[in-house]
Amino acid sequence: MTEEEKPKENPMREIKIDKVVLSVGGIAEELEKGIKLLVMLGGGQKVGRMQSRKRIPTLGVRPNLEIGGVITIRKDAEEVLKKMLSAVENVLKEKQISENNFSFGVKEYIEIPGTEYQRDIGIRGLDVTVVFKRTGRRIRLKKVKKGKIPKRQIISKQEIIKFMEDKFQTEFE
Repeated sequence: MTEEEKPKENPMREIKIDKVVLSVGGIAEELEKGIKLLVMLGGGQKVGRMQSRKRIPTLGVRPNLEIGGVITIRKDAEEVLKKMLSAVENVLKEKQISENNFSFGVKEYIEIPGTEYQRDIGIRGLDVTVVFKRTGRRIRLKKVKKGKIPKRQIISKQEIIKFMEDKFQTEFE
């Protein structure tokens, strides 16, 4: 077979990174430190604050108490992901992967290349979630003429592992 005769890969099956979500948790002063960290890592982007819905007396949590902060990165998602993966030495566990996404934790933000220790933040960790998509996903999300998406549109664990090994040289345990 020559180059012209080879069947081309379907562009609708191509996997893309939709977004990288960074999140921290905490109450009161710890939460404020975590939010400062997210602003620093997200380039001054606005941080969404999460509120509790339940009462957990042993942890001192009551309804509508702010307990977390989240920042979503879409533009430079690949660059941010490379930095976060280098903080965990490009090694992930297979149990951290589910359909369409995977998550991992960074124990200390000073392990991320290009970030320096900030005295007012202290030593903190954060969670990183990477969400994948395929072309055509918007059909399910739009308001007008909403459509259903078939099961083959879902990105499986094996596809995510192959994508991460090829593009980011990530190892899986």
